[in-house]
Amino acid sequence: MFARSSLTSLPSALRSFSTSTAHSADFTHAVIGGGAVGLAIARRLQQRDGASTVLIERHGAVGTETSSRNSEVIHAGLYYGHDSLKTRLCLQGKRMMYELCENNYIPYMNCGKWIVAQDELQMAELEKVHEFAKSMDIPIRFVPRDEAKRREPDVRAEAGILESSSTGIVDSHAFMQFLHGAFEDVGGDTALASPVTRIDPPSADSLDWKIWTAPSGSTPPVPGSPTPQAPSPESEESFITAETVINSAGLYACAINNMILPPDRHRKPYFAKGSYYSYSRSHPKPSTLIYPAPVPGHGGLGTHLTLDMAGRVRFGPDVEWVDSPTDLAPTGNSQRFQAALEEIRTYLPGIDTDAVALDYAGIRPKLGKLGAVASGKGFQDFYIEHEKGFKGFVNLLGIESPGLTSSLAIAEYVHDMLYR
Repeated sequence: MFARSSLTSLPSALRSFSTSTAHSADFTHAVIGGGAVGLAIARRLQQRDGASTVLIERHGAVGTETSSRNSEVIHAGLYYGHDSLKTRLCLQGKRMMYELCENNYIPYMNCGKWIVAQDELQMAELEKVHEFAKSMDIPIRFVPRDEAKRREPDVRAEAGILESSSTGIVDSHAFMQFLHGAFEDVGGDTALASPVTRIDPPSADSLDWKIWTAPSGSTPPVPGSPTPQAPSPESEESFITAETVINSAGLYACAINNMILPPDRHRKPYFAKGSYYSYSRSHPKPSTLIYPAPVPGHGGLGTHLTLDMAGRVRFGPDVEWVDSPTDLAPTGNSQRFQAALEEIRTYLPGIDTDAVALDYAGIRPKLGKLGAVASGKGFQDFYIEHEKGFKGFVNLLGIESPGLTSSLAIAEYVHDMLYR
């Protein structure tokens, strides 16, 4: 990933940037969080005539958390219900991502996905997905048994297979590198190693937002804490001003939310950790993604089989609720590992279990211990709001899967929220 200046080291000339004639903020837009969604938003906002956008990232590089620790799947939009933002933005984002990747030589593959059922209960879930997809004009079909055996003889599906032909994979690192480069090519500024410690809304004394960051190496605020970390006296003047603030901080978005909004609008973050597993053998090696039938109320989509751009097989993620967004080491718990192997063997019985090993882990930002699919209770949609009473503050919470797929559409949504 790219490395850039910290916020406090950005040149003083930036303080003249503004599209407003009434006052002179340092920036028209401050986007907090340099994951795929933050990068897409920053790029889109900087495309406006006269815009000056700063992307503020707490790490020393962009895209080092949830955006680079996932399955890298371009989702079809099958699971999220008719009226959700997740469905709307996933469908739009999928089209935009395929087009962007094709036009800019970003590695991707439209490899498709099989959702497999082993019994009647799982088949009933596949029927629900099929009915929903048909109602939304998402390409979907059941695969006949003889075709399935011919195409993927190693895959087990006792009750049925549903094929999503518009699902794919993308090189998320190359995608984010493109977004970052495109953002800076049109004049955007990046402040790395700049954890936000305080944000003051516009007031009678100042028409702009004020944003403070800690020096590189400082201890960041506790995620979700209602009490912001106050700047030290010597850094009291080390802030920038912006006309708008976009909270796209991912795992730390609740902390930013709680710095700005009153206590009755504070949010508690929940962290769903998922471990991934590598596979070192060349057989079995399906050429499509393989997902188990969705489980209503479950925090994820099951331990599925995905491919990377080199064709290597990997499995995951499982779901483990953790207390910290920094708990990124893959969990070596033998019971969790055995549970993952058992789920994998249901659809890939010929797997060599000795060739499966812990690989990496990612954490999904959640707003509760809620389900990943709309067919169960407790489904959590994306939260994207221009917060009432806080002009210029767009708040994005719970941006988990399908956030990568939706990122370009989310950027359009945020832009229109501010300017239409």
